Amino acid sequence: MFSQTSEYALRVIVYLAGSKGRPVTNRHISAGTLVPQGYLAKVLQTLSRSGMVKSQRGLHGGTVLAKDPEILTLYDVVQCVDPIRRIESCPLAMLAHGKHLCPLHSRLDEAISGIETILRNSTIADLMESRSKHQPTTLCEPPAPATKRTGRSNAR
Repeated sequence: MFSQTSEYALRVIVYLAGSKGRPVTNRHISAGTLVPQGYLAKVLQTLSRSGMVKSQRGLHGGTVLAKDPEILTLYDVVQCVDPIRRIESCPLAMLAHGKHLCPLHSRLDEAISGIETILRNSTIADLMESRSKHQPTTLCEPPAPATKRTGRSNAR
């Protein structure tokens, strides 16, 4: 039902929401979401053009979520990368159906409508809250903040 691009974009957005505003490198995003780096660049470019993420190059660069997870919905993300298409006319183009959908395509469109409703009513913040109740998880977990290394070893 959902394209690979939609799945990847949702993983990336959830991962970035978990980073709480800390810039995350593409390498870390790719490792944490299992999105191949080449495909990740395409997904991030699309999300960036829509204003959902911001990227910065350089020493302290990386990508951050640019939208409030309390407002950003799953629908917003999916529509950004691979819009859901509703069935507006019978794909069979049968004259007998006129402007009305046949029972099959009417029912399929109802299902698509139900999915749209669920996606519109599900924010990224909702997912983050649900995720915290289902520990442990590894997919879409942001990396722990880097700690300063002293270069000393504890081995004797």
